[in-house]
Amino acid sequence: MNNKQLTYLNGMKDGLPICAAYLAVSITFGFSAVQSEMPAWLATLLSATALTSTGQFAGINMILLGSSFIEIIVASLMINLRYFLMSLSLSQQIDQSTGTLKRIAMGFVVTDEIFAVASSKKSDLNFKYFMGLGFTPWAGWTLGTVIGALANSILPQRLELAMGIALYCMFIAIIIPPAKTEKKLFICIGISILLSCIIYFFIPQITFGFRVIIVAVIASSIMAFFFPIKTEGEIKEEEIKHDI
Repeated sequence: MNNKQLTYLNGMKDGLPICAAYLAVSITFGFSAVQSEMPAWLATLLSATALTSTGQFAGINMILLGSSFIEIIVASLMINLRYFLMSLSLSQQIDQSTGTLKRIAMGFVVTDEIFAVASSKKSDLNFKYFMGLGFTPWAGWTLGTVIGALANSILPQRLELAMGIALYCMFIAIIIPPAKTEKKLFICIGISILLSCIIYFFIPQITFGFRVIIVAVIASSIMAFFFPIKTEGEIKEEEIKHDI
């Protein structure tokens, strides 16, 4: 796709598959948020202004467990820290004439999936295309939250209770498939589970929020030390050695 094809409408089209996926997941979020006694309008506002699935789910879970504001803020920062790196990477592809305010607006809609689509483009990204790419997923995430929040008031009680485990099923569905093929991810999950169990059983004074923070920092540090990400130069050297 050349620069002339990077229009707002093309961005919206590229964002439609992400929109469909976000719609399904955000229904669960809306349902969970209302179950935690959050007003439907507040859950919708949160989705419309945050656009961070894992961060929002973790926040709702921490609210249910009575975590402090500090715990929620720090945990959310740790969970969403990857977006800083994604935004830095995409900033190298953005048209250099893009102003600061436009760059901030583009940064708001950066998610894992949007980053993957945007970074695959060979030409410079412009503001119109990127905002079109971000609009459809944002609309799907917000609309799904509304549907989930409203559905909570009309579903039978048994179905409401069954939906209560949907959040945990979603997280399992996210990590298990890639862990089957990615050894490093499997090890990271194992370390995280082990650390969480140790803290839960032997240091129960540590609240859920700080447990999440401690486990995330230690597990990521261990993985960074033993399995550092290779630089482009190291990858090229290995390819050359392999060819020889």
